[in-house]
This record gives sequence, structure tokens and C-alpha cells, in this order.
Amino acid sequence: MDAFTHLSGRAAVLAAANIDTDIIFPARFLLITETSGLGRYAFYEWRYDREGHENADFVLNQDPYRGAAILSCGDNCGCGSSREQAPWALHDLGVRCLISTRFGEIFASNCFKNGMLPIVVSPDQLAALGRDAEAGTALEISLEDQTIRDDQAGTMAFSIELWRREALLEGWDEIALILRQDGDAITAFERRQRSARPWLYERD
Repeated sequence: MDAFTHLSGRAAVLAAANIDTDIIFPARFLLITETSGLGRYAFYEWRYDREGHENADFVLNQDPYRGAAILSCGDNCGCGSSREQAPWALHDLGVRCLISTRFGEIFASNCFKNGMLPIVVSPDQLAALGRDAEAGTALEISLEDQTIRDDQAGTMAFSIELWRREALLEGWDEIALILRQDGDAITAFERRQRSARPWLYERD
């Protein structure tokens, strides 16, 4: 998993509330099992018309927001089903950070697992960030300092669970976390298992 330390750039504003995982990754694409290349399907119904042409009114189809790594989203972003394809598609699209007043719990967890940082702010802070983003102000996000720096709105602090912060900073996925936390216990168990049940480890 890619480490996350600092990120800077202009945020694309998706102000609608309750952007669910079916909007982020429509159900009709769920039979696709590869994790790479899913970015083309992110927000598909919003990005394209029925003929497959880009919708010029959608923010991610507009310069300079095309390829934005930061999304400023309305309340309750990522609600709905638990499909992990939603964060996979966002990550493949180039998104590394999402800012909202609230996230779907499973969606937020899946973002962390895929190297993306979901940041929760107050409604007033989100409104200020959105106005400044639309005016062209860039954001600077520091996971090390746990701050969002906006030249217009100032510096905002955000909170994150310590273990999630450490995992993102180091680029540790779930397996790396388990080995770091319980690696010695796993090794000791395997040693006891080999001694008590050696036939389990015999080769044919």
C-alpha cells in the first residue's frame, strides 16, 4: 500500500449529500474482478451520458479538477452497500483524500485499507473549504501534523485513530499490521504446532 504523508492540490467539490457507493461504483460493473483499471467506472453515471460521452457539467470532467487527488464531498459520503470496488475505483482514478462531515463506516474503513485518507470536518469547515476550492485555492494536507492548510480559511486540525495514522504513514496494509502487532505470537504458535503436530508440515 502506498504511504500517505502530505498531499497538496485543488479539491474537486461534490457537494451532494449521501453520495452512496452505487454512485461511486455502479452495481452493473460489479462482475469486474480486477482492482486495476476501475477508475474509468468511478461516478460513471455522473461522468458520462447514455452514449458514453463525457458530461461537461460534471466537475471531474473540467479542468483543473480532472484528475483531482482531493474530493470535498457532501454529508454522509460513501453510505450504502459495503462494496470495496468503490474505494478501488476512486484510488485508481487518482483520489488520495476525501473530506466530508460524515462517512459511511465501512466505506471509510475501506478507504484506509486502500491508502486513502477520509477526513471528517465540521459543516462550517466543509463549507469554507468548498468555497475556497471553487475559487481556486489549493489545500495542503499533512497526516503527520493532522492538519488541512487553506490559505483563505486558515489551518484546520483533524483527528484520526492512532493505528490508522501509523498504517497510512508507513504504507502498511492489514497483513503488515497483523505481522507487526502479532508477528512474535504467530511465530511462537507455528513453532509449537510444528513440535506437537509435525505431520502437518511433512511434504509428500
